[in-house]
Amino acid sequence: VLKGEMSLVGPRPPVPYEVEAYDIWHRRRLLEAKPGITGLWQVSGRSRVKFDDMVRLDLRYARSWSPWTDVKILCRTPGAMVLGDGAH
Repeated sequence: VLKGEMSLVGPRPPVPYEVEAYDIWHRRRLLEAKPGITGLWQVSGRSRVKFDDMVRLDLRYARSWSPWTDVKILCRTPGAMVLGDGAH
């Protein structure tokens, strides 16, 4: 975040082997928003959310981005971490 390579809120950074398996439409999530430490997917169920739905959440976040959206996601993050909702 300090170096400007990530933001506080955005799509989860992909693992290289995931990118190799992406369909063409999945790649849009890499182009439309800078990766973040937390994001809509992380506060919306994490591993309970299928991959395609995670990509849709990331694209929805990128299309509807606003500072207020980031504040709401940042406020929901501690609860998602403490409760472990959707974590393995």
